Amino acid sequence: MVGQAIGEKRRALRARIETGGIVSAPGVFEMISAKIADRMGFDCLYMTGYGAVGSYLGLPDAGIATYTDMLSRASAIAAGTGTPLIADGDTGYGGLLNVAHTVRGYEAAGIAGIQLEDQEFPKKCGHTPNRRVIPLKDMAAKIEVAVDARTDPNFLIVARTDALTSKGIDEALERAKAYAKAGADLIFVEAPETVDQMKRICATIDKPLVANMVEGGKTPVLPAKELEAIGYSLSIHPSAGFLAMAKAVEDSYRAILDAGSTEPVADRLYDFPAFSELMGFGAVWDFEKRYGDKAG
Repeated sequence: MVGQAIGEKRRALRARIETGGIVSAPGVFEMISAKIADRMGFDCLYMTGYGAVGSYLGLPDAGIATYTDMLSRASAIAAGTGTPLIADGDTGYGGLLNVAHTVRGYEAAGIAGIQLEDQEFPKKCGHTPNRRVIPLKDMAAKIEVAVDARTDPNFLIVARTDALTSKGIDEALERAKAYAKAGADLIFVEAPETVDQMKRICATIDKPLVANMVEGGKTPVLPAKELEAIGYSLSIHPSAGFLAMAKAVEDSYRAILDAGSTEPVADRLYDFPAFSELMGFGAVWDFEKRYGDKAG
């Protein structure tokens, strides 16, 4: 039954993307953000590598996290939510054999899709400098391997190129076409810097396309309707959650430091009983009512 439910989620997400209209996916990075997003009615969640590495290891998204680190985080999110999850798989964590292993691991964990990128190892966050890419043919081979490695044809392969920043848009488009030909389900041309570049990408690539909306990043942050009109199928918002969280936490701790309590920010705090329910305490209390007298 679990496998059937996962398969249905994947089919639903693929159908939603292929039938047109844009899908907006919030960036989730640990279980609190994932559980909040999961109950809001999104068609898809996106596990951000930047946020996952930062929240889990307290380190930059610069190729430091391992396959095991990322799979552990993605597995927990997929198991703890009901919304289809696309998860960052970085470069596939090695060569072609590693890519096959990574795809199989992500698929077995109940994830709906994996994002793979063409950066050299160690990779870096897409809106930071000094990103270098591997040869086009090497990445195309990775996509072919990823497609062959999956057992569920509805498990989405998202192919990302970071070539635009260092090699220009012509090279990025050539790579995007090659990755689409290799079998990728969605194409992700990272970090276009103007709306004109975004329009050119969408006019050139005949596959569902991903727009990466990073507040303070290189790409213009546009509303969903504008992205849809340009031609995008999926907009991911990887940084919104962790930037909001960081600001709220900083403000709360500042109030404790300066005022000695959270009273100055009390109206901005999540309701504690509601948060306990979000974390699943309702089920714990129901269990205790039923079995509490048998615990000894």
